[in-house]
Order: sequence, then C-alpha cells, then structure tokens
Amino acid sequence: MTVQRTLPGNLLDIRTIYHEPAIIEHERGREILDRFPEVERIVVPSHWNIPELHGNEELVTAWNTVKRTVLVLGVKKGLGIKSFYRSADFIAPSTANGCAMACAYCYVGRRKGSANPISAFVNIEQILAAIERHASHQGLKPAPTQPDPELWVYELGTNSDLSVDALVSDNVRDLVGLFQELPNAKATFATKYVNPELLGFDPQGKTRLRFSLMPPGVAKIVDVRTSPVTERVRAIDEFVRAGYEVNLNFGPIIVYDGWLEEYAELFDLIDDTLSPVSRAQLATEVIFLTHNEQLHELNLKWHPKAETLLWRPELQEAKTSGTGGQNLRYRMEIKRGLVRDFRALLSRRLPYCRIRYAF
Repeated sequence: MTVQRTLPGNLLDIRTIYHEPAIIEHERGREILDRFPEVERIVVPSHWNIPELHGNEELVTAWNTVKRTVLVLGVKKGLGIKSFYRSADFIAPSTANGCAMACAYCYVGRRKGSANPISAFVNIEQILAAIERHASHQGLKPAPTQPDPELWVYELGTNSDLSVDALVSDNVRDLVGLFQELPNAKATFATKYVNPELLGFDPQGKTRLRFSLMPPGVAKIVDVRTSPVTERVRAIDEFVRAGYEVNLNFGPIIVYDGWLEEYAELFDLIDDTLSPVSRAQLATEVIFLTHNEQLHELNLKWHPKAETLLWRPELQEAKTSGTGGQNLRYRMEIKRGLVRDFRALLSRRLPYCRIRYAF
C-alpha cells in the first residue's frame, strides 16, 4: 500500500495513532500502520477508553486539530445486525465511528466527549463475513419495503462518513466489493464529502450513495470541514456514471427566517445540474433537525455560532429517542406544517425526486 500521511484537502494529516494491542493481529491493522509509518503510536486498552481524548475538556478548543491529526484503531466487538425501516432494512456492523469532519449537529460528538476523531476498525474480514451470513439467511426479498422494492438494503454509515473513512483504509472498497457479489442485497450510506477515489470502486449499481444537502449559506456554519454543497451537487452525475445509485438526503433541515426560499434556490441548483439519467433514479429522505441539550452545551464551548441556528427553544420540545435518550425536536404542532411546506416545495421544483420518507 502507498505510504501516505498528508491526505487530500488537508482534511487529514495523521500525526498520532492510538490503537488497541490486538490490531496488529489483523492484516488491515498492519496495513494502516504501514501507511502512516512516521506517526506517534500510543497503545490503549480500548478505542472507547482514551481519557486524554474523550474525557479531556481542554481539547474542545482544539476540536478540529484533533480530528485532522489523530486516528484511533480498534477491533469491532459487536457484530450484530439490527433491523431498520427508513433508509435501510438492516444496519450493518460499523467499520468506524467518529469523523474527521465536524458537523455541529452530529450526535457522535456528545457520545465521545470533547474529541471524536475517526476510530477505524481493523477486523474487516469478520465484519464482511457477518454481513454475508446475514444476507444469505434472508434469502430473496419477498415483498417491497420502503428502502427498496427488490433488494435487502444494509446501512453502512450510521456512526461515520464512509467517503472519509476510505481515505484511511480499504475497508470501504471491501464493503462495496462484497455487495457486488451479494445477489439479494445492496449497501447504502450518506456522505457530505466528495472523495474521487470511490469512483474507481465499480459498485455495479449495488451501492446507494446519499449526498446530504442543505442551503450552502447554512452549511458553511454547521457543516464544518465538509465538501461545499455545490461540489456535492456537481458530483452526483459523476458518481451515477461510475455505477452508484445516487440519492439525496435533505437533513437535518434547520428552520430559520427564509429557510424555504433558500431551499428553493438549492432545488434550482440541483435541477440545473443533473443529467436525465441522474434525475431518473433520484429519490430522497427528508429529516428535520433533532438536537440535544448535552450537544448544545458542548457546542457553546466549541462552535457557539452554530447554536444560534440549532438551539431554538421557542420552536422545540423534548423528545425521547428510540434508544431512550432525551432530545429536542421542533414542536409537533409546528413541525406538521414545516414538513407539509417542504414536501410541497420539493414536489414543485423537483417533481422527479421521489420522497422515500419525511419526518
């Protein structure tokens, strides 16, 4: 593998690797260490137990530096596959958590404390085997579901952005390759990063990539260290030509004065950019913002400007998540109208873009 430390766009410049002792027992772990031969290596008992990272409140002021310069390597312990019903039929075991990007609304930040760089898992062969066994057990899909009418859909990226993960290792290439071979299943993940390397993975229509989009002005505030929204839109045709199914993810939708007018401009940009082939396969999911008081407190230390958009107690109410956490969402009596207005605008401006779900 090519030795490389400084990576595209200065998104990653790895200088320190924290790793569990067992990663050297896996070929992928050895490959990643060989890729960054000159960096400092620090052995830790667990990728979740790194007090100088996750428990160090002083790192809030160095949030982006940590994301750019630190990598964590571990072995994925839980290989269970969960049923789902929105973007996918199942959630596959993650190959990473944390991210080099720094979106202000990301829930991973509140789970991993004051710093959450990429934690990549090196036991990819075990993860691939778990997915393959599960898909084999499912057999052919007996009836259409919301994620897909014919194939079982596996969500790969609930805890990280796979387009960025692909800069660190070949895990993503291996996942795309697995789904090429599975006759009854396809992969899916959402991304905010345009990584040209993925264009060479030859997905053969078996990986659905969802570009997350919001009005560019707001994205500059809350989508920190991501690819510009205009770049994501321009990349859609290129990824379709490379063999991906490319959908959109309008989320999180943040409500502010003039939000619908700015989404209308975004829809016009999409309409002016996409080829007929891209339009014909287009679908989207629509997800309004869910916030969290713990993340709000963290953002006030790291990125308070974002909170002027995200923290709107006059519009929000408490919500218990499916996992039991306490979050904030737009009040239901308000949200019903917001969802209705967004769906109507999207249908007028992009009538060929099917809405898979909206909430």
